[in-house]
Amino acid sequence: MDFRPDEMTRVFADEAAAFMDEHVLPAEAVLAAQIAATPGDWSTRPVVRDLQETARERGLWNLFLPPGPHGYGGGLSTLRYAPVAELTGRSPRLAPAAMNCAAPDTGNMELLAHFGTPEQQERWLEPLLDARIRSAFCMTEPGTASSDASQIGTRVHRDGGEWVVNGRKWFATGAMNPECELLVVMGKTDPNGPRHRQQSMVLVPRSAPGVTIVRPLTVLGYDDRDHGGHAEIRFDDVRVPAADLLGGEGEGFAIAQARLGPGRVHHCMRALGMAERALDLVRARANERFAFGAALARQGVVREWAADARVEVEALRLLVLKTAWHMDTEGNRAAMTGIQAIKAAVPRAVQRILDRSIQLFGAAGLTDDHPLAAMFAAARALRLADGPDEVHVAALGKAELRLPSSTMEGVVQ
Repeated sequence: MDFRPDEMTRVFADEAAAFMDEHVLPAEAVLAAQIAATPGDWSTRPVVRDLQETARERGLWNLFLPPGPHGYGGGLSTLRYAPVAELTGRSPRLAPAAMNCAAPDTGNMELLAHFGTPEQQERWLEPLLDARIRSAFCMTEPGTASSDASQIGTRVHRDGGEWVVNGRKWFATGAMNPECELLVVMGKTDPNGPRHRQQSMVLVPRSAPGVTIVRPLTVLGYDDRDHGGHAEIRFDDVRVPAADLLGGEGEGFAIAQARLGPGRVHHCMRALGMAERALDLVRARANERFAFGAALARQGVVREWAADARVEVEALRLLVLKTAWHMDTEGNRAAMTGIQAIKAAVPRAVQRILDRSIQLFGAAGLTDDHPLAAMFAAARALRLADGPDEVHVAALGKAELRLPSSTMEGVVQ
């Protein structure tokens, strides 16, 4: 069994590693200074634009979107993209945006590439691929249990040649950014239809009359200003042309699942990068910090934490790579149990690693002097994003306990 990445993967991973070391990591302090100097600004900061130009020059652009029959995508397969995505997780505030591989734009671009009409692709996908605009994905709602997407309350009804949208969404990442021009909105077009055929997706311009950005939201106190924030949005009789339906009527739930599958894998890849960054910081801290007459690295409990972290990261990386390979070779649906497994396991493990890293750093770990607190908030949020742990565990357990077809005869369904 050969675990070595192929030549293409090595080339892109090496280039991404050099880009991170030479440009991204040194720019983290610049980003922090630019945000501090413009507290009321939600737009993309100049340092990000500078990094984007460098990333383009180095061929590190839109790598998340593999070539396909849709005619878009000059990126890598899921398996080849995995090591690159992990590297970007070492600087989650900067690297994904610098390479135009940041959520939620990535998922929205995938939807537009796979389900969009030529007109929708020209209007929305092409400027997103060029980073000229931003976008947001509007599915989660404050008034419903978003772990069950079939319950969404937003209503979308047809009125002649238009769709009319009414409802409230929140945690629409990126929507605070004035460069966000597109809202991909999931709403019910047939409340009385079959459970998974009630929903549709519509493309709503952020500037459309009736769209109100209610407020920015925080995650454990972090406003995610570097990614355009998380917004609560109200839709009051928002009208869009009938041609702005994404896919077919009643296909919203299936489209959402198609979007969230790759997104979950990308999240897990980047989360492993956060864990590796934390371990780098822990390694340096444990060897330079002394307590009770010895370096922290000589303390048994610290060594145990480090060993446990290494085992978890290595094991979960293999599971992520296996899932990525499965997606590439057999499709997202066939890889669903792997996707569910990593989505449940990786954020939990990374949160635990970050928690112990903060503990090692003491009070300093809780401050913005180090990236650990912000990464902890991101890892904790990831246990809810794209579906909470419990939903993925329940689905995985159901699949695991399903009897093989050869033993199903005589079993009451």
